[in-house]
Amino acid sequence: MDTTPLIGEPLALDLVNTRPLGADLLASTEQLADWLARQSERHPELALDRPTSADLAAVHEVRDHISAVLDALLHGIRPPADALRALTAAQSAAPAVRRLDWDGAAVVATLQRDGAPAARLSAVLAEAAVDLFTDPALTKLKRCEADDCVLLFLPAHPKRRWCSPDRCGNRVRVARYYRKHKE
Repeated sequence: MDTTPLIGEPLALDLVNTRPLGADLLASTEQLADWLARQSERHPELALDRPTSADLAAVHEVRDHISAVLDALLHGIRPPADALRALTAAQSAAPAVRRLDWDGAAVVATLQRDGAPAARLSAVLAEAAVDLFTDPALTKLKRCEADDCVLLFLPAHPKRRWCSPDRCGNRVRVARYYRKHKE
């Protein structure tokens, strides 16, 4: 199994997908640092040089709540109220403020958050979850069709069946070819 986290889905899905079947790709602060570095190319607000165990615990907590909501939505049931409350609380712990300043030629706005790094990290991830949950595209959410995969994705094409054509898609096609030619 490839242990490199998939990157490229909405941030909240990328976070949930760090827990494939029987593994946790964010089990250590080093793994979290790597994931944040990969994500910071698309989400600069996630840049954090040396995550602590408190940061890791905060990320795990937000990931658990996002997973609970997505699981409920995939099954067509009401999301757990405690998960929704916890994600709202995470945002409230480090709200974003657009601070105004003059750069010599124009007024510029800079997004800033107050609070401990863990609270800021949780707030960014919880806001990404809110963006995902309220996106009309969420109705297209799918779970990978590979037997040994639980990753989620939003397909850009309606025929997409796997989380990654290079990982699960290739593995399924090779297995199908092998079965076909074995007979």
